[in-house]
Amino acid sequence: MALRLTLKPHERAILGGAVLTNGKHRAELFVETEVPVLRGSDILSPSLVRTPCERIVLAIQLMYVDPARRDVHEQTYQVLVEDVLDASPSSRRLLEPIVALVQQGRYYPALKQGKELLAYERELLSNVR
Repeated sequence: MALRLTLKPHERAILGGAVLTNGKHRAELFVETEVPVLRGSDILSPSLVRTPCERIVLAIQLMYVDPARRDVHEQTYQVLVEDVLDASPSSRRLLEPIVALVQQGRYYPALKQGKELLAYERELLSNVR
């Protein structure tokens, strides 16, 4: 069954490693093969990543869309996860399901779980003066 991808005007998406930018009208695409797909709202831009948990989610994103360099991204991811667990042991409950998904090669669900981790990190950082 094909994946239906609807892009808003000027919305970006990653499709199989290629970055697409829609024109000024809404577009509907049907992806008939299994390839990594990320909508613009789910894409973390490397230039905008600032926090440790954002770096973890970016590493997972790169493992998902850049399989040729997955080993490199996974090494980075492992170091980042260890650093976050050392600095914030309370993050373990949110990181464990993500780690399990990554170990299974289920990167897209791991990215979805990563949204909870980012929300938790924002909450923690909001308490820092």
